Amino acid sequence: MIDIAGAVAVEAIDEASRDQPEPAHRAAGVRGVAAHYGDPMREQRTLATGVGLVDRSHRGVVAVPGEERIGWLHTLTSQHLNALKPWQGTELLVLSPHGHVEQHAMVAEDGETTWLDTEPGATEGLLSYLERMRFFSRVEPRDATADHALLSLVGPEAVAAVAALGVTGLADPDVVAVPGPKFRSDELPSRPTVVYDVRPLPVGGWARRGPLGVDLLVPRPAMDQVVAELRGNGVPVAGLWAYEAVRAAARLPRVGVDTDHRTIPAEVGLIAPAVHLNKGCYRGQETVARVHNLGRPPRRLVLLHLDGVTTDQPPAAGTPVILDGRAVGFVGTAVHHYELGQVALAVVKRNVGDDAHLLVGETAAAIDRE
Repeated sequence: MIDIAGAVAVEAIDEASRDQPEPAHRAAGVRGVAAHYGDPMREQRTLATGVGLVDRSHRGVVAVPGEERIGWLHTLTSQHLNALKPWQGTELLVLSPHGHVEQHAMVAEDGETTWLDTEPGATEGLLSYLERMRFFSRVEPRDATADHALLSLVGPEAVAAVAALGVTGLADPDVVAVPGPKFRSDELPSRPTVVYDVRPLPVGGWARRGPLGVDLLVPRPAMDQVVAELRGNGVPVAGLWAYEAVRAAARLPRVGVDTDHRTIPAEVGLIAPAVHLNKGCYRGQETVARVHNLGRPPRRLVLLHLDGVTTDQPPAAGTPVILDGRAVGFVGTAVHHYELGQVALAVVKRNVGDDAHLLVGETAAAIDRE
């Protein structure tokens, strides 16, 4: 999609952006993605009110075939995967021994292979962890990024739009409510905490319902065909800037951008989609259980409104959030939103009040109270 007229590559704007293919993937022929196609605000509005096609083919893709893959991944990650059925998807985390978030992956199971797609730059770390934990398990994890590309139909009309590819009737995400502290064991069903509907695509790969629309994993040789079919049915393209703005407004964190080395799942809203609170032992479980039972994670994810008077440049990820001269958190994703103006996701200490007068650099910031 980088060859579509008007496309402006992410790296042409920011050479240091994390939204580029990993070096090994670029060497294998994976190309960069578009930040926008000439009108970022219009592209945002399209994603928020209709549907648009976003190139996210720089994301890492790990394929895990093997007859023991489901039970093996169940023991290694935060999600309850033993009941994951063919043509279902979910989310999972890999945590450190102290419960800090190390990896996040979206999941799709097709009956033969479990597919994990993850942040650009995170593929090697995820695959390395899985390979170290193979031992004698009958699994064959591999990096499939050079062979498969992720595209996303984003917006309220995404499910209707994917019918152009022969996929109809994708169900809404099925989410289990997070129980309160010290819940009864029978309050949580023995299944993934969120289940996404997955359907096969005629060209190969699959379509997966998700929180912002429908993700498409397609063989790279079929990518141009899929894009052409969707555009031929009236689906416009939108750049990664538009996608990031919609994601930030929805308060969906991105691991590695909206998290740091100390982040635990409860701080950034990752319990509901990616952590089963009553499954068997996995790395980091003790911290997850302790924080949930106490009910007070030390920090929280918030949406900040930035005044945009001092500068119209959004702050860089990692910029400190200041209250009364002291750092109380950090900024992650910062964007110009077509309706909200300049906004940012930030992780701040829990005791920072919603009415606090904050600074991000020299810019005044206020917490969104919705």
